[in-house]
Amino acid sequence: MTRYFDYLIALLQRLREHFPLTIQGVLSLAVTLLALRVFGYGAMDLVVFALSICAIAILLFSLFCVIFGGLLQQLRVRRQILDAQGSSRRVQLEAGYPNETGFSLPDLGYFPLIRLSWKVVYPDHLQTRLRLDPESNRLVEEIIPGRRCRAGRITRLFTVSDVLGFCRYSWRQSQTLDLLALPRCNSIKTLPILRSLTSEDGIPSPSGNPEGDRMEIRPYVAGDSIRNIMWKSYARNRQLNVRLAEKSVFQSNRTIAYLLSGPNDEAAAAVARVALESGALGDNWTFGADGTELPCDDLESALVAVAASRALDEPFAYGLDSFLRRTSGQTGCHCIVFATAETGPWISSLRQTLSRFRGQFSLVLATDGFNEPGDAGFWTRLLFREFQADEMTDSPGGARATTGRRELGQLLTEISQSVESTLVVDRTTGASFDRSLRKI
Repeated sequence: MTRYFDYLIALLQRLREHFPLTIQGVLSLAVTLLALRVFGYGAMDLVVFALSICAIAILLFSLFCVIFGGLLQQLRVRRQILDAQGSSRRVQLEAGYPNETGFSLPDLGYFPLIRLSWKVVYPDHLQTRLRLDPESNRLVEEIIPGRRCRAGRITRLFTVSDVLGFCRYSWRQSQTLDLLALPRCNSIKTLPILRSLTSEDGIPSPSGNPEGDRMEIRPYVAGDSIRNIMWKSYARNRQLNVRLAEKSVFQSNRTIAYLLSGPNDEAAAAVARVALESGALGDNWTFGADGTELPCDDLESALVAVAASRALDEPFAYGLDSFLRRTSGQTGCHCIVFATAETGPWISSLRQTLSRFRGQFSLVLATDGFNEPGDAGFWTRLLFREFQADEMTDSPGGARATTGRRELGQLLTEISQSVESTLVVDRTTGASFDRSLRKI
């Protein structure tokens, strides 16, 4: 039902874009026609009659200028975009900062009473600013992404309107453009070294298993080999114990990391970006993210995977299982998982992954501050408002993952039993915490 309602709203918005009169224009036309009918013709008031005719003439003149100028401008925009199709380049942006895309149009100075404006409608969460260049007398486009994204095209909504606000002519025009917007790092500067535990090489074992001397002792359970039973100890105390081989692991130079996408995963993407750029994953690593099929082993492709991990249309499927099959095969592995610090469907999916793969996992949770209800007083909440990066965009939707300490503590208690280690990173302050929420 919600999907049909959203589709109906989108259809009404498209129809409103093609209607040449604004709400102000419709009301003005209705009031003018009513006054002309009641007072101009009915009461034969010549003053009202003259004013009504002048108002209708101004509205029709504005409508003619807007439609004629809009059609000419539409042809010019289409010709300029077609001429620029051959020069393919990448526009790399960062969320929260203004960036120029290289698109500009001349100002409509030769048409009276009309003005030109446009905004980017795809990808979403992009605020558009138009700056008039005094030297070339052209409108230069600047966009401010509110969230990260990766798109192969950009769609703009152009509007030619009159200065009185009665009429408008709107159309959408798409342009092929490699747009890459990276998440905003805020105060995150450095992270603790994130390393993987991998099987030690050079084990003189015919089977090739990462096992050393039999040093580990534990009680006998069904399925253990009788060759590992400590019979001398059993003769003394009548307790069956087995001696197992010690696992040989070391800090591997090759780190495996993965980014899980979600509704409020902007902080997790920022932490993953800082980990890649600052070298927290070491020199030899493999990175993956939801929405990226092939693993990445260089910084450029990994940053593209981080930006593309936010779905613009349909949400991505959970891809950690396929990533582990590609990188580790059937052997054990130690994977570092970046996720948002809030409860979501990713927890159940991660548990299923933990049960399928016999490797070890470390979890890095990211948040945009700890939102404790009732901490701030009434006047503090009334007079002070925390700035959010997503407020710069016209599109609704949360981009910040603010989590309470109690909720985060419950999440850590629930998930820390299944992983080797957990790390919580606050993007607002740049601080890191352990599983007990102690600052590192």
